[in-house]
Amino acid sequence: MNSNTIQILRGVVFTLFICLFVASSSHGGGYEALDGINDIKVVFDVRAKKAKSAAIQLDLIHQTFKDQNIRKITDKPDFVVVIAGSAVKLVSSDTEGFSEEKRVLVSQIAKTVSAMAKDGIKLEICLFAANLYGIDPGTILPEITHVDNGWISLIGYQTKGYTLVAAF
Repeated sequence: MNSNTIQILRGVVFTLFICLFVASSSHGGGYEALDGINDIKVVFDVRAKKAKSAAIQLDLIHQTFKDQNIRKITDKPDFVVVIAGSAVKLVSSDTEGFSEEKRVLVSQIAKTVSAMAKDGIKLEICLFAANLYGIDPGTILPEITHVDNGWISLIGYQTKGYTLVAAF
């Protein structure tokens, strides 16, 4: 074989490899559960009690929102985060009484919440829980919408076809 034939064969093999890669990755990247889905609507019920857990969960929600497997289905996934239970303490600017480690995590949570909102993720906080835990609504991060009762939001979103993901 001459060098031109070898280069053509290499080009054909490379092209076939690329075609196979694209074909295999266009079906949810190994997520059979995503096959046949045309849109993504999900509501996350976030009630993490510990700052570290909340920081991890919110970061994972944000990563999931940006994940290429989700973006292959839709460029605009519809994500809503409803913060309830003791997690409400972690999205307040009032960190009085928190350890230095917890303050660092709360700061990280605030940065994640800001990035999530900027990317189009809706965030809500249950004022019933905020009142229960003595959180002044004026100290809640500004990116978060106040709702009187987070359960009503969860009911509404699920009734509208959103998939519920519990993050406790």
